[in-house]
Amino acid sequence: MFRRRRRDEEPEKNLEPTDEETVAAEESEAEEPGSEGKQESAAVSHGGPWDAEADSIPEVERVDFGAFQVPIAEGIEHQLNIEDAEQDAQGNLVGGHFVAVTVVIGESGLQLQAFAAPKKSGLWDELRQEIAEEIKQAQGETQEAEGPFGTELHAMVPVAIPEELKDQVPPEIAEQGFGWQPVRFLGVDGPRWFLRGVVQGAALQDPEQARAVEEIFANIVVNRGDAPMPPRELLELSLPDGAQQAMGQQEQEGGEDGGSPFNPFERGPEITEVR
Repeated sequence: MFRRRRRDEEPEKNLEPTDEETVAAEESEAEEPGSEGKQESAAVSHGGPWDAEADSIPEVERVDFGAFQVPIAEGIEHQLNIEDAEQDAQGNLVGGHFVAVTVVIGESGLQLQAFAAPKKSGLWDELRQEIAEEIKQAQGETQEAEGPFGTELHAMVPVAIPEELKDQVPPEIAEQGFGWQPVRFLGVDGPRWFLRGVVQGAALQDPEQARAVEEIFANIVVNRGDAPMPPRELLELSLPDGAQQAMGQQEQEGGEDGGSPFNPFERGPEITEVR
């Protein structure tokens, strides 16, 4: 199932592009011997995610979102996140562009974004520090941990409590207006791309659901393309073939659900927002 989401449910694009001179220099610069191979090895040493041009990509049925292909399986739902969309007179979303894909598995969510990366180095070490600092400034907590894809960032982030839910939480939590939600950040540097996954929900506590989320992340295929792009620019997402009709049918049958169960930030830094 493909869902459109409102702007206030979506992740913001994270990251400011470099200036034009820096971009031009990085794109035209010759690669150091072996540097591309090192990045690809870092991306697939644990069995994926995969570069679209890599050899021996596992044969898994996937749906193509342009920037990356995501595995398909029973019980998995793919949701497209839209930014800058408006509503028409009937309440349908008009315009906007896709900025992320959220994979829903049971009570767990995996949000996916892919970015252009420098030729000679990855982004994850740098971004992990930035995310941790921004969460700290928002009065949250973070801790690095080793996982199946290398170093991860585990966080407890403040989440605003909606008015309609305040009578369902302890009085002291309702009074302060926010609670705490765990979030797990995954990051993998590939050849000229960086893939970020944000895990929320039951997969943070349930080992079985965690393995299911990790299997999906490991089987993603990233298509960086050949076009010059500034590092940290979001790779373009597109609507899969046949999905437009499915989305139209869904809107006729009931439209949007009006909310997302996977929203660790009511307000926060662009790089770490998940909406």
